[in-house]
Formats: sequence, structure tokens, C-alpha cells
Amino acid sequence: MLDGEYVSVARMKLDDMQVIGDEMALKWGDGSEQFIPLEVLRRACPCASCSGEVDVMGNLHKGLSHTLRSESFQIRRVQPVGGYALQIFWGDEHNTGLYSYDFLLGLGE
Repeated sequence: MLDGEYVSVARMKLDDMQVIGDEMALKWGDGSEQFIPLEVLRRACPCASCSGEVDVMGNLHKGLSHTLRSESFQIRRVQPVGGYALQIFWGDEHNTGLYSYDFLLGLGE
């Protein structure tokens, strides 16, 4: 296994997650830390309703547009999904987005 592959696999393990103020703090298996503003997380929601879904013809379909309010950027709870994602339950009752670890790492770059 190459060194780069080992670091990538180790980093994909989420050791800890906490909401601190208006950011989500993530500590990865390789010891690195990441801080993502909650507003960035909510606006980047990867669910089909928010981000859309492409059909076989290449057309993007999204749900109805929602007005985001202050509670839209508040986290009520977070639930791990397997060993690969987090499901975030937002203050505006939205909770269908699964934030994969790979997706979260990409938000921090």
C-alpha cells in the first residue's frame, strides 16, 4: 500500500465530532482537524431535494426552494450512518441529507 493511500484511509475514519458555536469541528483518524461553518454545511446539503438529482437524460431535478432562516443553521442532533456519513437534523426540521466523510472533507478544502 502506498503512503498516500494509507493516509487517505486513516483520514476517512472520524474520531470525533462536536458543534462548537457556529461551526462543526471534526477530528479525523490521521489526527487532522477540520472546522466547517454550520451555514456552509446547511447550504451544501447533499440531499436530492436541496442539491438535485440527475435523471437518465441528464436533467437536474430539485425539490421546492426553501427560505433558510436562522434556525436552518442550527443543529438539533447528529447521527452517524454506518462508518461513512453523518445525518444532520437541522433546526428547521430538515434531515434528509447524508453528509459522507468524503463530502465533508471536500467542504473543508
